[in-house]
Amino acid sequence: MNNQQITVKDIARILNLHHTTVSKALRNHPDIRQETKELVFTTAKELDYHPNSLAKSLRNRRSQTIGVIVPTIKNDFFSTVISGIEEVAYREDHNIIVCQSHETVEREILNVSSMVSNLVAGLLISVSQTTRSGDHFRIFEKRKIPLVFFDRVCEDITASKVVADDYQGAFEAVEHLIQSGRWTIAHFSGPETISVSRHRRKGYTDALLRNNLPVDDGWIIQGGFLEEDGSRAFQQVALRGKLPEAVFAVNDPVAIGAYHQIKRLGLRIPEDIALVGFGDNILSSYLNPPLTTVKQSPYELGKISAEIILEQIKNPSEMTNPREEIVKTHLIVRDSTQKTNKGAVE
Repeated sequence: MNNQQITVKDIARILNLHHTTVSKALRNHPDIRQETKELVFTTAKELDYHPNSLAKSLRNRRSQTIGVIVPTIKNDFFSTVISGIEEVAYREDHNIIVCQSHETVEREILNVSSMVSNLVAGLLISVSQTTRSGDHFRIFEKRKIPLVFFDRVCEDITASKVVADDYQGAFEAVEHLIQSGRWTIAHFSGPETISVSRHRRKGYTDALLRNNLPVDDGWIIQGGFLEEDGSRAFQQVALRGKLPEAVFAVNDPVAIGAYHQIKRLGLRIPEDIALVGFGDNILSSYLNPPLTTVKQSPYELGKISAEIILEQIKNPSEMTNPREEIVKTHLIVRDSTQKTNKGAVE
């Protein structure tokens, strides 16, 4: 048939069948006899038939595609989340399309508009570090398109959310530093507008207070989520004249930025300064010394997010009952926090 795309009606005409019969056979519908299915499958293969997903999307005003927006795929946390999403989506005969906001709300808004234009069946998103409001997501509620936030969420939008236990992970990390003999602990925080930053900062302050240590705002340096933010934060701390005994960073890239700056200044880790990150970035175990960090289970986080959105795609009424799933974290202790001779706080 020349270079034209083969359709269900073409197969039906060749086999002298009704096009609905062919369509059901291709979907392995139980109403169709096995010999008819085999005949249709064989003919479809010979004719190099491929389903026209675009035409189906236009008919149904919805596709078999799930949109995913992440701040960046350069961070292996988000690439691992995407792998978890893919496993579940493909198992349920859905595709995914991935966009990056590159940590800017302007790009995020463009990505959202593109997802709507492409008739995605649902959207999974982790917001950028410059996102202040969820107003640009309200179109999904208006159009009744499922929306699920993961990791970084918009708290002003009513939607399902899948997050790591950021508070508990931070609490355990800081308490580990205290028990290893560090009592002056700086925190390199992320933007206060982002949920993960607030929860990890709260875990930091509560761990200090629980151990009868003061919270000194001078040791809390607010920045972003990138390596340069960690480097800049340590330079700022160094200007105080007296250095902290330890640094708890909001994530591993920030911790790695601090790590390089500490090394540039000729300081030793952990003898002069202990260092803890968050996220278990693949580079963390290759540092010298390797970085103590909090593992978030991003693959599991991605799978749970995909499972929730597929439930909502199949049963739109589920959107009216948003869920919040909290994935447990656990501390991975490495050499960047070896104990000192100083005892724990009495």
